[in-house]
Amino acid sequence: MTDTEKASSYDHLEQMSTEEILLGINAEDVSVPVAVGESIPQIKELVDGIVERMKKGGRVFYIGAGTSGRLGVTDASEIPPTYGVHDKFIGIIAGGDKAIRNAVEGAEDDPEQGWKDILAFNPTPDDTVVGISASGGAPYVVGALDKARRNGLLTSIISANKGSRAAEVADIPIEAVVGPEFVTGSTRMKSGTAAKLILNMISTAAMIRLGHVKGNRMVDMQLTNSKLVDRGTRMIMYETGLTDYDQARNLLLKYGSVRSAVESLK
Repeated sequence: MTDTEKASSYDHLEQMSTEEILLGINAEDVSVPVAVGESIPQIKELVDGIVERMKKGGRVFYIGAGTSGRLGVTDASEIPPTYGVHDKFIGIIAGGDKAIRNAVEGAEDDPEQGWKDILAFNPTPDDTVVGISASGGAPYVVGALDKARRNGLLTSIISANKGSRAAEVADIPIEAVVGPEFVTGSTRMKSGTAAKLILNMISTAAMIRLGHVKGNRMVDMQLTNSKLVDRGTRMIMYETGLTDYDQARNLLLKYGSVRSAVESLK
């Protein structure tokens, strides 16, 4: 039996009070960052590989089914507004975009479809495929990783089980073993949280290494709303010593990014 399918350490959940349920979930969640921390050597290896390939034009494909696929799509969708980088992180979910909101029956069981979905983007050996599967056994993900590796792409799997089928076919297995879920088998809980933390680490570290952060600020973020315009204006004031808010804001709107506005003053 896989770790993600082992019985919960808690029982008779339906007899618990609301507070008991919440305390139990919280107690289990404490184990997640510890498990992720133990995987940092593998995460580092993956980030270094991604950065090396992105410098040559490579991309990252996140691929998963159900909750795992949704987590990948979410992380990938945040990269353009946060770092001004487009079409470099691509989220693919079994069953297509409609599966983001609704379960698509049997979508994760096709071992051929995952690679077919990646092929639509004309992959090259400079690209990286990161599979996301709590069990590490989703055929959609395993098949995609196997084909990607055979075609020279760097491959990795984020899972919550040791020694899964996906780990056998991936170059860099990232296995954050968080143990049984509070509700037995509900991997959207601790396993999903671990995957989210790891995805944050991968994309954030890669973007920093590729120069999209200066100091601790997102100098290439897109100005998609008034909050971000205000944040960008204050970044310019901090970086340049300008004290006139309106002048800094006008520079930001003129040049379109914090980086360009600051460089214009130099």
